[in-house]
Amino acid sequence: MKDLKSARERFKSMHDRFFVIPNAWNVGEIRLLQKVGFGAIATTSAGLSASMGRDDLSLTCDETLQNIRTLCAATDLPVNADFEAGFADDPSGVGANARLAAEAGVCGLSIEDRKGGALYDVKDAAARIKAARAALDKVDPNIVLVGRSEGYLVGNSDVRPTIERLKAYADAGADVLYPPGVSTPADIEAVVKALAPKPINILIIRPDMSAKELEELGVRRMSIGGFLAAAASIAFEKAADGLKKNGTLPTEVFG
Repeated sequence: MKDLKSARERFKSMHDRFFVIPNAWNVGEIRLLQKVGFGAIATTSAGLSASMGRDDLSLTCDETLQNIRTLCAATDLPVNADFEAGFADDPSGVGANARLAAEAGVCGLSIEDRKGGALYDVKDAAARIKAARAALDKVDPNIVLVGRSEGYLVGNSDVRPTIERLKAYADAGADVLYPPGVSTPADIEAVVKALAPKPINILIIRPDMSAKELEELGVRRMSIGGFLAAAASIAFEKAADGLKKNGTLPTEVFG
């Protein structure tokens, strides 16, 4: 059985240096990633939604918590949960749900500032982070809280307001800051410098992005989002298409 206290302490200390945290949505994936040698795993709402034939951001809190429980029970590695926007508008609701995630066994929890196609007012978003921090602290203060700003994903691709939001989330208690969509070296460097010494998580979103480049820019954590799940889906579709057209499967599937 996983020693959660030690796992949480270990996960928090991992942010003192650069590491890659891949995202998984099922037990088979998480065990494979552990076998490959990764030191921690993140969940992915996009991957889980796709596996259910649904769009991202369509999951309920109960569905997400059940997936978190399943994955946390399946590995000795620390698990960081993609908890979308906390599944509540008000800070008290976010706090209550964050506590449920903590009790499900997470070592890290990511909270977004997005509501549909827009962002919460920055003061409201910071209050939601503060409530999540307070709830996690009641379970274990070593649980890593990740404050996400989704500006780039809703079309606001200006690094300056993103930085200001991340500063507010850091002040509210976020341990790690995460601006998904920020991808140019200049913008990444600006985020890293403005938020130092807080660790920055960057999502790899282009084929020319690499762990080596992000580490050199001062990033501490690189995540994959739903892209591993997308890679599996593309391979499945390609194999199925070949089976239908040619009656054969790719040679690599036979080992």
